[in-house]
Amino acid sequence: MTFLTISTIKMNVLIVLGVFISMEGATWLIHRYIMHGFLWILHRDHHDHSHDGKLERNDWFFFIFASPAIALLYIGVKQDFNYWFYIGLGISLYGMAYFFVHDIFIHQRAKVFTKTKIPISLRSGVHINSITSTWEKKMESVLAFYGFPLNILKCISIKNDALYLHTD
Repeated sequence: MTFLTISTIKMNVLIVLGVFISMEGATWLIHRYIMHGFLWILHRDHHDHSHDGKLERNDWFFFIFASPAIALLYIGVKQDFNYWFYIGLGISLYGMAYFFVHDIFIHQRAKVFTKTKIPISLRSGVHINSITSTWEKKMESVLAFYGFPLNILKCISIKNDALYLHTD
């Protein structure tokens, strides 16, 4: 059994935070070049909603992305909770946060936050409905988890709980 020192705990926390933060860049790159590239066949129904039922082909990405994290957690546990475990933990925590924010909060796949008045959720709702193909093209850069470009948000206004899209 290994005892953890304060410096080891700090290092493990830094690993988890570093991996969590770097996952944003990795997610953007994966989405842009893989999901919109050779794996478009799995990702397409996430944009055009052409799936039947509650599940999308896009949901296969859950297994694709969770598998390396689970493997890292397993390897790290087998090696007395070494750095592999904390890398896997950072990836897993990011995945959970992404699922909550992107699938539950933004896309409302579980009808939990349907009555929210928080402006960012209303702005994100435009992405859900894909109002026009022009708007959908503009929204490509928004699809990363935290990467909401401010210039995109200028196209949107909220008045009397209604969402307005400015396409000029």
